[in-house]
Order: sequence, then structure tokens, then C-alpha cells
Amino acid sequence: MGTSRFAVYQLKRKPELRNLLFRTYEELVREKISVQRENYEQVYLGTMSLGETPDQVKARMEQKQPHNYKGHAVGTSDVLVLNDNGEATAYYVNKDNFVVLSDFLKIASSEGGITKDTVEYKIEGKGGTWYVVDYLLLEGREFFLMEHEQYGKDVAYVVLDQKGKVIVDGTYNGFDDNAKQKIRDFLHPPVQESLENQKPKLENWQKYMENGEYLRSAEITEETNYNMIDGVRNNSSPKKKKRESVLAKLHRKEEEIARRSGKKVMQEVMGQDMERKKN
Repeated sequence: MGTSRFAVYQLKRKPELRNLLFRTYEELVREKISVQRENYEQVYLGTMSLGETPDQVKARMEQKQPHNYKGHAVGTSDVLVLNDNGEATAYYVNKDNFVVLSDFLKIASSEGGITKDTVEYKIEGKGGTWYVVDYLLLEGREFFLMEHEQYGKDVAYVVLDQKGKVIVDGTYNGFDDNAKQKIRDFLHPPVQESLENQKPKLENWQKYMENGEYLRSAEITEETNYNMIDGVRNNSSPKKKKRESVLAKLHRKEEEIARRSGKKVMQEVMGQDMERKKN
């Protein structure tokens, strides 16, 4: 969730704009004067709490003016722009209230794009023609609520982006919370892991089963455990040598001593005596 911010716009200090300063919105309407973005300059940009209203922002500014504020006190003819979690709305500061300015933040449309005045528009895959009944500026992009020109409110609205892409296919309540959430989902699609990362980790023997190594069958029958199956028939446990008994070691040692001393060992003597008796 992004940080909610607000901006204060005041009329540029130009001689030709002095007659618009501190004029109420009703006076401008009577004289058919529109509030145009190019006549204003931003004098302050600050943070606000989620869901804060223009009344609360104005009251906070009147209570304590920020040290880096560049304009005069917020008053009639100024414009407050509130960006509440990505949804931007412009308010004309009137004498006793605030008036929403639907065109103040309008983004210049590229050739062939949808505007707030678009009519008789054909949506791909849908019958009839459509026209814009409302639009929303969200995270710096415009989205348009389209109503069917032939059937009106009997069919659901469709939300398009400026290029005509369907963002919300069917909403009966205009830009409600559900429609706004779908737009945010479009602006921030979930990151999908690659198929390689989604594969489970395999043991060595499973890798070779998957790769189809011809040695795997032989390995399964010969290797002592599955951890040794790696495509090479060389992992059999070494054969254990037969251990020599303590008595055999003793006899061998006696023979070595007897040979070094020139004496015959007992077994040889006994063997010779037996031969004599036979003879």
C-alpha cells in the first residue's frame, strides 16, 4: 500500500489571472470560467492519513503551516489534490465547502485514446456501442466507466483503460471498492515463479530416473542405498577383510621368533616325531 499524500495548488502570480483570485466556484460557473490546471502551480506537497478528508487537511494546514510551504494561507480559489492510496481527487476550495473538479487532473489523451467525452465506442467482443459516464484517476492512470448506449443501466458497466483494454468486465455499482481493487490488481499483477523454480527438489536417484539413464536399473539392484544412485556403477560398499584371530596372530608371531633364533617351532618338532614313529 502506497503512502497517501496531498498537494496544494494556487493560481500563478500573473496579471491576467488576478480576476480569478478568491472567486467562489458559483461565480466562475455564472461567468462560464473553467478551473484549468495550467493556471495553477503546486505550492506544497505533504503526507496525509489514509481516508483523511479535504476539510481535515485544510484545518491541519490552518493550525500549523509547514516550514517549506511556499504559498499564502489556503483559501477560496485554491485547489487541494488528495491522493488517497493511489486514488487522486481534486477539490476546489470554495467559501464554505469543497467542489470536486473532475477535469483538473485530466491526462492529455493520445490520438485515438478514450476521453471523458468518448461516445459511440465499440468494445471488442461486446455488442452495441458505449459511452463514458465517469472516469477515475488511479496511480497516475485514467480508467473509464462505460455505459451501453442502447440498453443503459439494464446491462453492467465496463471499465476500460485509456487504450480501450477491458479492466473490469461487469460492474453494476460504478467505481465501487470491488472495481477499484480489480484496477489495482491490474496495475500490480502478482509475480509468478518460473516453471523451473516450481519444480520440487529431487534426490540424486530421482534425477536419474527422470533423465532416463540406462544405468539406473543396474544401480538400483547393486547400490547399497538410493543416495548412491548417480549414474555410475561404482558406489558399492567395499568388501570387508576377514579379521585374523588372536590365536593365529600368536602362532605367527612364535614362528617368526623361532626362525630368527634358529630354533624349530613346536609344530615342526611334533611333526618330525610323528614321522619317525611311522617309520
